[in-house]
Amino acid sequence: MITISLCMIVKNEEAFLARCLNTLKDIMDEIIIVDTGSTDSTRQIAATFTDKIYDYTWIDDFSDARNYSFSKATMDYIYVADADEVLDETNIHAFINLKKCMDERVEIVQMKYKNDVADNNVQNSILEYRPKLFKRLRNFTWTDPVHETVRLEPIIFDSDIVVNHCPAGIHVSRDLAIFEKCINKGTALSKRIRNMYARELLISGDSDNFANAIPYFENIYESPDYSQDIRKEAACVLTRGYRLLNNPDNFFKYALKDMTDSPCSEICFELGEYYFNINDYEEAALWYYNASFETECILNIHCSGDYSLNGLAGCYKALYELSDRLSPEYCETYHKYKEMAENWSLPSELY
Repeated sequence: MITISLCMIVKNEEAFLARCLNTLKDIMDEIIIVDTGSTDSTRQIAATFTDKIYDYTWIDDFSDARNYSFSKATMDYIYVADADEVLDETNIHAFINLKKCMDERVEIVQMKYKNDVADNNVQNSILEYRPKLFKRLRNFTWTDPVHETVRLEPIIFDSDIVVNHCPAGIHVSRDLAIFEKCINKGTALSKRIRNMYARELLISGDSDNFANAIPYFENIYESPDYSQDIRKEAACVLTRGYRLLNNPDNFFKYALKDMTDSPCSEICFELGEYYFNINDYEEAALWYYNASFETECILNIHCSGDYSLNGLAGCYKALYELSDRLSPEYCETYHKYKEMAENWSLPSELY
């Protein structure tokens, strides 16, 4: 049976830490808590579960804090958890069984991350696989009988364990501040982090966030060094940003350029929002419809779902109220899209 170190970084988690640790304490052989500056009772709560509590001076770098927590681990594997995560009884037993029968050649175990509160995350599905359990020390081995090489890819196991993510609120403002600090310093963002920056902007960014982000994403869009997919993500950010900043020239510049390639739901939704805000409800309805039914999302699945369906409902409600005879067709269409929006939910499949 393998042994596991739990490594957590925490700050002001008094409301959730005990709940999380109570579901993990019987699985873990070692609990390591790295506190990044709590001013509440987080440390006292942690002390009821472990004496391995360490102070860490926060430098706006989650990776550095995670690396520090890993440096304190001594067991075969390391499990990473956040305080707002919970395992139910079924998944506690599944984790214990995994621990008992784990093939020690496995280097990473992925678990199904369940987003219980859809509005408090930037994911496009209810369930998604995430790496959660890591072999602490990796052995490098040679492969192939001729032209031999060291195996570089880790051995990954996709488990059926479900980790429930139950946040109290959204952390996007904190994340956006870190992104902005990075780009202001000229720090290069990886493809994955650049994608997350774009997602978080589209979920919760305000006009100030977009004003700070526009130069960075304009540089990406105008550069031939980036792929078409990355430039399309940048176009989504720029279109939303220039709409919020009331700059129609640049709004249409990026929206129309994107339309010449393969239109996406995000750009169609932005066009719907633009025309809705100038009371051109028929044109807005056309673009909301395209966002909902004719295109696919690349960053924010809500743009092809409830956002655009609510936009359609709003268009037909406005058209009904403006019609001379209070057209029943408009009224029926309004109720149809309103019901679709209310019944819409994140897909359950893993992305």
